[in-house]
Amino acid sequence: MTDSELDLVYTTLCKTLTAEGEAQAPLYLARLALLCVTELGDTQQALSLIEAAKLPASSAVAA
Repeated sequence: MTDSELDLVYTTLCKTLTAEGEAQAPLYLARLALLCVTELGDTQQALSLIEAAKLPASSAVAA
């Protein structure tokens, strides 16, 4: 994927999240993640990506 293509995907994702609304964003992202993992079709790679996507502890929102 080129930088331009990545930018297009990111921009489209941002616009879609805005259209879905803040309340629906977590549900939308969860559904998107499951669809992407299904397309990926590789359990180990999916698990590696889940680990890689974790936010640093300093970024976590306090409960």
